[in-house]
Amino acid sequence: MNYRILVVLTVIVALLIGDSMVGFAAEKPIKVWPDKVPGETGDIGEETATPSEPGKKQVLRISNVSVPTLQFYPAVKEKNTRTTVVVCPGGGYNILAWDLEGTEVCEWLNSLGVNAVLLKYRVPRRKGLPPHHAPLQDAQRTMSYVRAHAKQWDLDPQRIGILGFSAGGNLAAMTSMHFAKRNYEGIDDIDQISSRPDFSILIYPAYLTGSDGKLVPEALVTKETPPMFMAHAYNDGVTPESSVLMWLALKRVGVPAEMHITETGGHGYGLRVTDSNSHRWPSRCEEWLQERGLLSK
Repeated sequence: MNYRILVVLTVIVALLIGDSMVGFAAEKPIKVWPDKVPGETGDIGEETATPSEPGKKQVLRISNVSVPTLQFYPAVKEKNTRTTVVVCPGGGYNILAWDLEGTEVCEWLNSLGVNAVLLKYRVPRRKGLPPHHAPLQDAQRTMSYVRAHAKQWDLDPQRIGILGFSAGGNLAAMTSMHFAKRNYEGIDDIDQISSRPDFSILIYPAYLTGSDGKLVPEALVTKETPPMFMAHAYNDGVTPESSVLMWLALKRVGVPAEMHITETGGHGYGLRVTDSNSHRWPSRCEEWLQERGLLSK
């Protein structure tokens, strides 16, 4: 089959019927912002979804996101723990690894009886602004939106967490540390509702350390920072010091945190099985959620 035709068919399958193929159902995407998106000028270009070339690790990459959305993946009613996790795919704040660190993760959470909300935040980085600036606006708004719809979606408003990979891990961390003040001017009643995650899961988080080997200044860890689970590989080019220093900062202020460092694994494995022990993090994370009472009905 012609490769160009294969690309088109893959995108259509992934975006239109992909959810039914993996055995779990998602609600229709909801715009994070009901009207104008803060700071957007319409110069990003058309949103695109591009699958990997044959022979390479298969990842559906979404780019040029200027209209962020959230998509609710409800747990099966009989298994619903009423715990919910907002999922932030990685991609260097340039693209979103949509299946690897998004839809596949929502499916895993649903298997635990956990509701998932997949966030399509704005990428690529906006010129002249910190990489996480626009994504943090999207994440803060999404956390409040989910909590505002807790009754409608049968969620526990005090069991809403956030999970992110790589740049998405950075976003999850920033959302967990910047909830006292929004990164935008409030627009409605939803913005009066707390954006603080009740717990955070950071998987090979990026950009939390600077060239001086310390946490970046915007990593504002306090006693109000939510409990965290972190997983990283020792040989990750996106330094595991991001997780180590975050863990130490949390410990110093008495915030519960758990960290797992595997010897190998590299970066960008998501939930997929590898030759290292890195792919075992979901089991450790499930145990952590269980210990915190987040998997009980």
